[in-house]
Amino acid sequence: MIKKIFFITFLGIGLNTTLFGQGYELAVLKYNGGGDYYANPTALPNLISFCNNNLGTSINEKVPYVEVGSSDLFQFPFIHMTGHGNVVFSQIEAENLRSYLIGGGFLHIDDNYGMDEFIRLELKKVFPDNQLVELPFNHKIFHQKYDFNGLPKIHEHDGKRPQAFGIIIDGRLVCLYTYETDLSDGWENPEVHNDSEKKRAQALKMGANILMFAFMQ
Repeated sequence: MIKKIFFITFLGIGLNTTLFGQGYELAVLKYNGGGDYYANPTALPNLISFCNNNLGTSINEKVPYVEVGSSDLFQFPFIHMTGHGNVVFSQIEAENLRSYLIGGGFLHIDDNYGMDEFIRLELKKVFPDNQLVELPFNHKIFHQKYDFNGLPKIHEHDGKRPQAFGIIIDGRLVCLYTYETDLSDGWENPEVHNDSEKKRAQALKMGANILMFAFMQ
């Protein structure tokens, strides 16, 4: 259980509350281009439930979709994004997402197999001067409540090693991109992918680490 209490002002809104406290909502990013932004509908609710039960958090288990270009984006301190295919950000959407991330928001992108070539191009619209960098195994995101030697491999696909990439602005990780791991598949209800309990536990624990790090860095 997280015992330390943090008070934050999120995105200039003046939200004065306890970290992970009642009233926090997370959201899934809705984007254009034809990719299935709605993939893995049970994933984030299950991760939130896991965190509430194992980290002592009180995050709202209702998970809305929020559009990239919407001002509603700024209501959520953590946004999750996934899918299998094409992603397109307009210039206005890219600027809105950049403002959100620079202002204190956090974006976790999980490639659900097939997104990689598209998301890398779109992230260049958001941060044209900042590269995705691979996070080393000793990065703090892997060593929160649970210790990992890098990302767990939930699904094989091409048999490549799982990688965690980040965009870092002024020393803060604002965007985490998880590749060749399928973390959010592991968060789904067990009957969806028939993953073993061990795999699901690995995925949920790594997801909990990501949430902890995003809020406490």
